Amino acid sequence: VQLQASGGGLVQAGGSLRLSCAASGRTFSSYSMGWFRQAPGKEREFVGGLAGIPWSSTLYADSVKNRFTISRDNAKNTVSLRMNNLKPEDTAVYYCAAKSHPFVGTRVNEYDYWGQGTQVTVSS
Repeated sequence: VQLQASGGGLVQAGGSLRLSCAASGRTFSSYSMGWFRQAPGKEREFVGGLAGIPWSSTLYADSVKNRFTISRDNAKNTVSLRMNNLKPEDTAVYYCAAKSHPFVGTRVNEYDYWGQGTQVTVSS
C-alpha cells in the first residue's frame, strides 16, 4: 500500500481543514486507517483511526474528540480527516497510516504503511 496525504495548510484558530489520504496498491478496505501528527520536538502521536471492513468503528484521541472526524471512501481508496475548531496546539505534520488488520491501533509501530505527511499550521 502506498499512501499520499494532502490538504494541509495555514488556518486561523477556529477554522477548519480537510486532509485526504489516497491509497494505492493492495486491498484497502480491509485495512484500518489512522491519522497521526508530530509537532516539532515531540513524538508522533495518534489522532484518530477508522476500522477496516466489516467494522466501521472510529477512535479518537481525547484532544481532538468532537472536533475531528475520520471517514473513508473505499470505492476511491481514500480516507479523510475533517478538522474543525482548530487550535494552535493542533499545529503539526499530519500523517496517514495503514494497518494490515481491521482493528484500529493507537501506536506508531502497529502501522505498516505511512504517507509522507502534510503540514498543518494554526495561527492564534
